[in-house]
Amino acid sequence: MKRILVRLEMTTNEKIGLHIRARRRILRLRQRDLAELAGVTLRGLTFLENGQGNPTLNQLAKIVDVLGLEISLSERSSHAAG
Repeated sequence: MKRILVRLEMTTNEKIGLHIRARRRILRLRQRDLAELAGVTLRGLTFLENGQGNPTLNQLAKIVDVLGLEISLSERSSHAAG
């Protein structure tokens, strides 16, 4: 019998990856083009979009800059803390 695991919450890396992929597609950029414009590796960008990447803050800043996005920090809501 197969077990199916279902996660209700996405990790932060998965959320970032989905957001970057969605924006890239809106702008009709290929992964290869975004990687080149941002000065990051195609492999690193692919991992990031799949929620598996661990980019430096500098690399992430380059990617979001090309996409016309920005990085921001905010306080967690009280139910999300802990």
